[in-house]
Amino acid sequence: MGLLDGKVAIVTGAGHGIGRGHALELAREGARVVVNDLGGSVTGEGKGRDADVVVGVIAGRGGQAVANYADVADFSQAEEMVQQAIDTYGQLDILVNNAGIVRDGMLWKITEDDWDAVIRVHLKGTFAPLHHAAKHWSARFKETGRKVGARVINTTSGAGLEGNIGQINYTTAKGGIASLTITASLELFRMGVTVNCLAPAGATRISATIPGAGIEAKEPDEFGEFSPMDPSLGSPVVAWLASEEAAHVTGQVIRVVGEDINLLTPWDYGPGISKPGERWDPAELTAKMNAHVFGTRHPGLRSMNKS
Repeated sequence: MGLLDGKVAIVTGAGHGIGRGHALELAREGARVVVNDLGGSVTGEGKGRDADVVVGVIAGRGGQAVANYADVADFSQAEEMVQQAIDTYGQLDILVNNAGIVRDGMLWKITEDDWDAVIRVHLKGTFAPLHHAAKHWSARFKETGRKVGARVINTTSGAGLEGNIGQINYTTAKGGIASLTITASLELFRMGVTVNCLAPAGATRISATIPGAGIEAKEPDEFGEFSPMDPSLGSPVVAWLASEEAAHVTGQVIRVVGEDINLLTPWDYGPGISKPGERWDPAELTAKMNAHVFGTRHPGLRSMNKS
């Protein structure tokens, strides 16, 4: 018996790395999986049939899976992907939005095309499948009057939550996905759909592009013994979030690095000052802000050395 017996899942960007790990984990727990991957390069060019390999691995282990080659940021193709899950397996219970690309560059060097491509794949590529899945779940909820019990797990990153030099497009998209998760969790709560977000890490095709990092991309099933760089280490959390055991968890961002799992705290009120009933004068803010809020340090530099 697995945690996800009888469930149907879509995992986007599941041909390699983190998404591949998720697809294999969900299948191991009994889910039938639609393995989506456009089959392109890490920068988003080209197409292929990478999803077929993962389907073959799942089938070889006795699981059920079908391949899907949709561009998840194409609204019509995302709709067809959701419909494929329903037509093939009769339902859709789990959506894991993981697809992504990178086109790194400093703010003053990055091109408009590089900005648009990365925002499109990550942010619209999360919104489009979720829109069509939510539309399906809403119809089910209205028809039956019962909560549908579906699960959504989106994908952000440490860079998206703390910033990273040379990745203005990627970090913007990933930060947007965390915000999308919170709002979607509020909107879908009444129909019994949870929406959470994973911030994983590992040796993937994307992390291998970081200059000087010395990372070699590997697939999850190539590591063997435990390695903190295994990109599938977040996959057990995805499987748990997708299960009935996590029905009480929604609107959360969870960071998984190596063997560590941490709940991340969203934007919250930090130190502050108040002047009841009066408008602040800019001239008085230096002394007040330095004494009670910032001091003399640059607050943004806290994340300069974060990975």
